[in-house]
Amino acid sequence: MQAKFTTPKPVPAADERARTYTLGQTAITVSRPSAGLYLVATPIGNLGDITLRALETLAGCDVIACEDSRVTRKLADRFLISTPLTPYHEHNAQTARPKLLQRLSEGAAIALVSDAGTPLISDPGFKLVREVAAAGFAITPIPGPSAVLAALTVAGLPTDRFYFDGFLPPKQGARRTRLKELATIDATLILFEGGSRIADALADLAEVMGDREAAVCRELTKLHEDVRRAPLHQLAADATRLETRGEFVIVVAPPAADARQLSADDVDDLLKGAMKTQSLKDAVAHAVELSGRPKREVYARALELARQDSGDEEED
Repeated sequence: MQAKFTTPKPVPAADERARTYTLGQTAITVSRPSAGLYLVATPIGNLGDITLRALETLAGCDVIACEDSRVTRKLADRFLISTPLTPYHEHNAQTARPKLLQRLSEGAAIALVSDAGTPLISDPGFKLVREVAAAGFAITPIPGPSAVLAALTVAGLPTDRFYFDGFLPPKQGARRTRLKELATIDATLILFEGGSRIADALADLAEVMGDREAAVCRELTKLHEDVRRAPLHQLAADATRLETRGEFVIVVAPPAADARQLSADDVDDLLKGAMKTQSLKDAVAHAVELSGRPKREVYARALELARQDSGDEEED
């Protein structure tokens, strides 16, 4: 169903709000951007990482949609930006999106920011972008800081192929299952983790992925930035001495060429998990992709597991 909006209203040539930002003691006047949605990357810690283009956009737009106005207000105050803020986060997104789309239909220029880094990376912005695109409004990326890329470049691990998986599941069983799926991906892995679970996550990574080289990055770009590079087992052993305050990015090297096939037991675990929510055909395709094993072998094992499960149910 196509979204409907009111007839666009003419945008005044000028408004009462001064469109400026300040660098040092210098106030810089900026033009109002063309109507549309602007995806603005903001610093992940050090406010000095903001780009000039980001400042021009934030100062010039009619409104800034942000996760937490308290966080974005610190950035706006630092550069004396007076653009109004409006909340847009996972808890209000369903009701906030139509309001933002309505403003776009009226000719507004809207900046979307996350609390830190590039919008849409581990935040709810993709639904807004999808609906804005479907409605035919302009969308412009304003690139800049990214914790994913900052960690990848400083880790000292291969950068030609990488796979970002966000936050791991909080419970150990689900976390280990997910790590077994990730273990066969032929790329450097990038994961987010909070301080309260960093030791447990590193222990499970070492258990599942062995002695792969890895890096633990804490508080990137901030005063207490810390990057530790070592095999996973060593990082796990040293985890009890880590400062747990702050945000962590874990970067793990790709698997060795001879270690990309899952064991038979791991394939069974993968199939059992997938068959709970997927058809047998889809579960097999998923397991083949992640395990590196032949489709015929995986399909035969899936049939056997399905028969065993059916037998257990009959006995009950």
